[in-house]
Amino acid sequence: MIRTDTRDRVLRIEIARLDKKNALTADMYGAMADALAAAEADSAVRAILIHGTRDCFTAGNDLKDFLERSAGGGPSAAFSFISTLPKLAKPLIAAVGGPAVGIGTTMLLHCDLVYASPGARFQMPFVPLGLVPEAASSLLLPMVAGYQRAAELLLLGQPFSAERALAAGFVTEIVAEEKLLEHARNAAIALAALPPASVRLTKQLMKRQLGAAIALQMQEEGRIFAERLQSGEAKEAMSAFFEKRKPDFSKF
Repeated sequence: MIRTDTRDRVLRIEIARLDKKNALTADMYGAMADALAAAEADSAVRAILIHGTRDCFTAGNDLKDFLERSAGGGPSAAFSFISTLPKLAKPLIAAVGGPAVGIGTTMLLHCDLVYASPGARFQMPFVPLGLVPEAASSLLLPMVAGYQRAAELLLLGQPFSAERALAAGFVTEIVAEEKLLEHARNAAIALAALPPASVRLTKQLMKRQLGAAIALQMQEEGRIFAERLQSGEAKEAMSAFFEKRKPDFSKF
C-alpha cells in the first residue's frame, strides 16, 4: 500500500506494507509514479518526502510479484517508476529507517536529501541474484562514492550500515530513530518555504550534465537486467531464495 497526503506544501509518500516488510509490488510502483507525476504538476506542492516506517524503509521488490509481472514482457512498473526519478524538478527527500534493499537503496541516489536512522541497513543484492544494478546506480554510485567503494557495495552485494552509506556520500545525515521522520519533514518544509523557481533551477543546474548519461545508463541496465532475468544464474538464485537454501553457481 502507498499512502499520500499533502501538507505545508509537501507531498508525503509513505510505503506502508508492513506485513511484507514494505516489499514493492507493481501496483505500488504505479501508485508512487502517479504521486510523483501529480506532485510535479501541482503548483501547491513544492517538495516531496518519501519514507517507510521508522524500522523499515523497503525490502525492495516483492520477488514473486516482480517475476510474475516480468514474464508478461514489456516495460515493468518498477522501471517506469525508476525512470521518473531523475526527471523530477522538485526536491525529493527520503527518510530511511531499517532495511533499504535494492531499489530501496538505488532510488536514494536520485534524492536531494537523505536522512537515515542509526539502524538503517542498505543493500544492493543484484549480483548475488544473478542480475545487474538498476536506476543508473552503476553510473551514479561510482561517481558519488568512488570506484573501489562502489565496486565493493555493488559486486559483493552485502548489507551495509548507515555510517557506510554516509561515508559513501548518498546519505546526508544520520538522525536518531525517534526523530527521523520529523527531521526529514522539517527539511522538506524548509525547502518548500524557499523561492520555488530558485530551488528548481538550482537543482536543474546541478544535474543538467548528467541527464543524458543517466537516461542512457538506465536503458542499458534495463536491457541487460531483462536478459539476466532469463539466465540460468538468476533462475538458480531465485529458486534458492524461495527454497531457503544457499545458491550453487559452480556449474556456470
